[in-house]
Amino acid sequence: MVRNPRNWSPGATYHITARGNRKQDLFLHIEDREKYLYYLQDTKDKYPFTLHAYCLMTNHIHLLLETHHVPLAQIFRTLHTRYAVFFNKKYDFIGHLFQGRYGSTLVDSTAYFLQLSRYIHQNPVQAKLISRAENYPWSSYPSYFHSIHNPLLSKTKTLSYFPEPQVKFYKEYIEKEEITTKVVKK
Repeated sequence: MVRNPRNWSPGATYHITARGNRKQDLFLHIEDREKYLYYLQDTKDKYPFTLHAYCLMTNHIHLLLETHHVPLAQIFRTLHTRYAVFFNKKYDFIGHLFQGRYGSTLVDSTAYFLQLSRYIHQNPVQAKLISRAENYPWSSYPSYFHSIHNPLLSKTKTLSYFPEPQVKFYKEYIEKEEITTKVVKK
């Protein structure tokens, strides 16, 4: 059965999610997460896009991604096929690694963009994997928190919504107590 193409426009920003098939783990070892990030960078080099935030959880991923001139389908076909082939070969598995197609939700407002950034960065805290978001190494938040350069990440747009000192105000926004467990599009 042929799938309907997704709506896509150059310059649009999306919240991308993908989960392991049957909610199984996508990452079994540190090297798996490193390989996913390597493939993400390699795909970005081949099909440029802007990544504003990311978080690799155990059985799912979150990306806040702005497209340029290449459709999401092409980006994720490349990225997820490469990672699935790597994973299945490494662990001698067969079959689907990802549960269906990746999810993509259009980000159509500044408020929603910022809410998603907080949600993505607080995801490991909400899942009780860590107590502080800046300590989760598989998220873009440590790059923001410690002002570390990360070639995958563009912090410019996110920080532009905050007054000087931008990083300080962004940290305060991310660490607000009223974090919701589910992002609701308004």
